[in-house]
Amino acid sequence: MPSGPPGSSPAGARDPADSRNPEPFRGLKAVAEAPVQALDEDVRLMLAFCSGDAAAFDALFRRWSAPLLRYLARMLRDAALAEDLVQEAFLRVHRARDRYAPDARFSTWLYRIATNLALNELRRPQRRARHESPDEPGGPALVSPAVGPDDAADARRSAERTLGLLESLPEKQRAALCLAAVEGLSYAQVAEALEVSESAVKALVHRARSSLADRLRAGAGGEE
Repeated sequence: MPSGPPGSSPAGARDPADSRNPEPFRGLKAVAEAPVQALDEDVRLMLAFCSGDAAAFDALFRRWSAPLLRYLARMLRDAALAEDLVQEAFLRVHRARDRYAPDARFSTWLYRIATNLALNELRRPQRRARHESPDEPGGPALVSPAVGPDDAADARRSAERTLGLLESLPEKQRAALCLAAVEGLSYAQVAEALEVSESAVKALVHRARSSLADRLRAGAGGEE
């Protein structure tokens, strides 16, 4: 992704994904209000970008584009659309540089932007899911090379079934489960990303796990 603006900046209303950074916050002025030692490396890079360091934006893209693509591909089951939304998420990061405030981890803010984009896509009435192969970008690493062909085939079928069932979950349950169980975010970070309470995240993850377990058991019973 280029270090300059990743496309023209369309005029229009401010995106809700940026709602946690409402005030102008230019460059390293932020350091005066947030001790440097309290900032994670991603925040330091974002503040450097706010000060005009285009290479810092490139570094953020290199660090986070692959994890974001994996998350969006699991959310959407559409590798091409996931790639488009990664570009859109970083476009929004680029456009927010003049009002960025380090009031949360950069990764949490980025996942909030990406989640809002994904939820908007999932809620489109005419959206049709494309079921990608597990070997496409975003698919999980399913089997070890040492696994025999029969076991590998079983593992692939199980993974495909699980990914298919994931798509049947309500959108916020799917997002909460992907962020917590796959991306490894804490419940507090997931709550920030989804803009809900931590207790709501725990409930979403619990319901998602229970629903997947029930459907997997039902599917296993039907195969006997």
